Parts: sequence; C-alpha cells; structure tokens
Amino acid sequence: MPLDPVAKAIIDLTEARFPRLGTEVLDAAEARRILAAQPAPPTEPVPVARVEDRRLPGPAGAPDVPVRLYWPRPADDTPLPVVVFCHGGGFVICDLDSHDRMCREMANATGALIISVDYRRAPEDRFPAAAEDAYAVLCWTAAHAAGLGGDPTRIAVAGDSAGGNLAAVLPLMARDRGGPMPVFQLLIYPMLDPAQNTPSYRDNAHGYFVTADHLRWYWQQYLGDPADAAHPYASPLAAPDLTALPPAHILTAEYDPLRDEGETYALRLREAGVPVDIHRYNGVFHGFFGMPGHLTAATKANNAAHSALRAALKG
Repeated sequence: MPLDPVAKAIIDLTEARFPRLGTEVLDAAEARRILAAQPAPPTEPVPVARVEDRRLPGPAGAPDVPVRLYWPRPADDTPLPVVVFCHGGGFVICDLDSHDRMCREMANATGALIISVDYRRAPEDRFPAAAEDAYAVLCWTAAHAAGLGGDPTRIAVAGDSAGGNLAAVLPLMARDRGGPMPVFQLLIYPMLDPAQNTPSYRDNAHGYFVTADHLRWYWQQYLGDPADAAHPYASPLAAPDLTALPPAHILTAEYDPLRDEGETYALRLREAGVPVDIHRYNGVFHGFFGMPGHLTAATKANNAAHSALRAALKG
C-alpha cells in the first residue's frame, strides 16, 4: 500500500536531522555527537511504579553492564514476569535514554519488570561484545529475578532492530550453552542478515529513513572479521538449527530494508517447529513502532506485541 502520509511527514523531518551514516558520516563518535546535539522532544516521561539504574556483572573479563529497570504500574506484591530488552541503533548508536519511553510503555502495558540492557557498542567493542553483554544480563536476571520482585520462570526477551538481533540471539546462546531459556521472544523489525541482498533491501534502499547505506555501515562497525557474518550469534539466519527455541512474535514494516529478513526468519522458525506470529505493517517504515501517538499502525503494533507478551508471560 502507499506510504502513510503521516509516516512520510515523519520521515522528511527525521531525515533532515539524522546523520548520513555510511556516506558523509563515517565515524561513530561523530554520529553520536550529532545525535546528542539534537533537542529532546518536550514530553513528560510515562509514569511507572519505579525506575532504577544499575550495573550488573558482565561477561568474564569484561566491564559491568549498565541496565535500567522499570517496575510497572500498578505495583503489588505479586511476582512479576520479566522482559530483558535490547535497544536498537545498529549496534553503534542509541542507548538507555533513546528507548526509555518504549520500555516504560512496555512495562505498564504488559505488567512486566523490564530490564533494558546498555550493551557495549561498536566499533569500540565489536561482535560478540553486545551479544555477550546481553547474555550476561539474561543469566543474572534468571538468578536474581526473585530479589527484584520478579518470577525467574517467566522471562522473555525483546528488542528492536539491532536489539531484535540480540533478542533472537539470546535463545540460541541459552540453548547452545545450557543457560536460562526465555519463554518468549519479541523481535521488532530485527536486523538479522549482513548479506543485505533481499528484495526489500533493493526496493527500500533509500527514501524511508533507514537506508541501505546506514545498515551497511552498521554491519561494518559491528563485525570485526568478515567471517563473523556467518556466525549464528551475529546473524541468526545463518544458524543451521533453529529447533528448541521459544515462541516468537515478529513484526516488520513494509517500507523497511530489513522487512524480508525478519519474515524469512519467522518462516525458518516455523519450519523448525517453533510457534511464530508474524505481522507486517503496511504503509510504514523502520522505527515506526516507537510512534504510537502519531501512527495508527504503531498503535496496532504496540497493542499486538504487548498482548503477545502478556499471553506468554501470564502466571
């Protein structure tokens, strides 16, 4: 269907401020400086019961991992389900603050304790640093959820874009390493395939905010060795075996270079016997999920994703 007119207006405004990554801006630190200089929107934080920043033990020999915990409203003494959330940003940009509102809304809508992971970013820390940080947080969460008022038997993983990659990788790591297996995975337009050779990459390469140039540059920052592109913990689509993984809810956007790889991953999970709900939202672009106050498709996507999490995490 045609691009939503409101989505088109948002794309035009965003592209005017966003650095031209991979073409004019090639340095990650400069990209972060440009984004940090943008004025923050004048909005009040979504109220939740409680927010706390912590530092959790990282992988062996690595620094602690900053996280932000969100307890939902209303608060009571019932053990809460838990969602380990990984933010997007191509493994290079974005942080806890960029996804603060998304996590607050997810906490209240699902009744879950959200643990947002500020994993190490590339190129300063390349693959597998981000994945190992996220896995360390998952393991810590399983061991300590009860002390936070959470239920260690009801842990899901979620993430958008590059964070969707990490949310897909965590169950693979848990299965392969005998670690704590999440009960559910929510993958929001996940970034899964460094090959970048799908029809959606060609059809949506430019003009829809996130470009093929951006994504190529992100992968170049993240992968220190080209051979890493074939590692399942970098590219879940490269995993030869997708059996024994938790159910998934995967959403994609019509005008997104990443659309096809997310849908291909959903089909591969189904072929491996994993229950999957796959939803393509037409007329919108990569990043739309964070705009429920502006886009009807975003409101629908949030409602569906949160409903899937609630159903998977119910006691």
